[in-house]
Amino acid sequence: MTISRESTPGRVKAASLPLLALTIFLVGINLRPALSGVAPVLAAIRASTGLSATGAGGLTTLPVLCFGIIAPLGPLLARRYSAERTILFALLLLAAGIVLRGFFGLPGLFAGTFLAGASIGVAMVLLPSIIKRDFAHNISFITGLYTMALSLGAAVAAGAAVPLQQAAGGEWRVSLAFWALPALLGALAWRAQGMRGASGPQQNRYRVSGLSRSRVAWYVSLFMGLQSVLAYCVFGWLPTILIDHGFTPLSAGAVLSTSIAAQLVTALAGPWLATRGRDQRLIVVVMMSMTLVGLMACMYAPPEQVWLWALVLGFGQGGSFSVATMLVVLRSPNAHVVAALSGMSQLVGYLLAATGPFITGLLRDATDGWNVPAAFFVIVGLAATLAGVGAGQKLYVNAAVREAA
Repeated sequence: MTISRESTPGRVKAASLPLLALTIFLVGINLRPALSGVAPVLAAIRASTGLSATGAGGLTTLPVLCFGIIAPLGPLLARRYSAERTILFALLLLAAGIVLRGFFGLPGLFAGTFLAGASIGVAMVLLPSIIKRDFAHNISFITGLYTMALSLGAAVAAGAAVPLQQAAGGEWRVSLAFWALPALLGALAWRAQGMRGASGPQQNRYRVSGLSRSRVAWYVSLFMGLQSVLAYCVFGWLPTILIDHGFTPLSAGAVLSTSIAAQLVTALAGPWLATRGRDQRLIVVVMMSMTLVGLMACMYAPPEQVWLWALVLGFGQGGSFSVATMLVVLRSPNAHVVAALSGMSQLVGYLLAATGPFITGLLRDATDGWNVPAAFFVIVGLAATLAGVGAGQKLYVNAAVREAA
């Protein structure tokens, strides 16, 4: 049996939708602290464990790779156990991974990071399909709420990492393990509210095929990936760039925090703006232009102007990511395709994203300057814009959804 467009009904009563939206927000907040809370205490981790610079790079890259590699498992698990049960399991596994990496030495640090990255990857694949299914008439707002939660969680964890370490007497393990508590609270909230729409495995056995042959699916995936390359380059290298241009480490970190905070605005507004026109091509061009202009200005503008351009950069990146997430939903005819396309875009996207900081470092070391990395950023940004324009056309991906035997 082939499933027609928009044929997957919502499974949550209308009266429960506001609580479900709040629960999605709470879950979203937990999908970034396990990443952004590491970098501020990475020096303490290395000093305590003897972790090499290469090992530290592997530690920060591992969860991003997990996002991509594990992504295809999300739809498979949802087909077997339901999306709701799979997300609940992912949240519990996230909490376990966070605890494991904090208190079981170097093996636990890497194993816990892998578990955390894998569980986040699965949850991020499946949440857009639930949004598509249960919020068909309010997709832009709920998608914006979800992407804003991701940015908020990242910003809070990055800002709180060192204070948590200091409050624990300089113990970085406590700073890392703390984020298991909100993950468990998110799991409890999801168990109480998000599971209300759960259905048995017999009702979720659908197979999606043909995405790899869909041009639109590749546009969506490449846009997700290429804008993520720039995002992770900014997270990983912007403070170093600014320090090389005369900023103190404290000021450089504050500029990055300002940029991340600015993302909250367009993370919420981006999906709404994306549904105002005939299609999403214009909003893609606007957001990517802000990203590129803001990044180049942060690298080359006079120091007193950098704070302003950091805001522009944040607006662009927050909007680019939220629109990329929205395109996964808009280009899919039903919730089953959303899960599959989300898996494909995350697989392609985060495998690409993991290469960005590494390539930037290679170019910086090879040229002993930032001009060649800046050219790399421009090339990636232009390629992301072209892919986004392709993804922004008002078309559905070509995919077949069939009930499994």
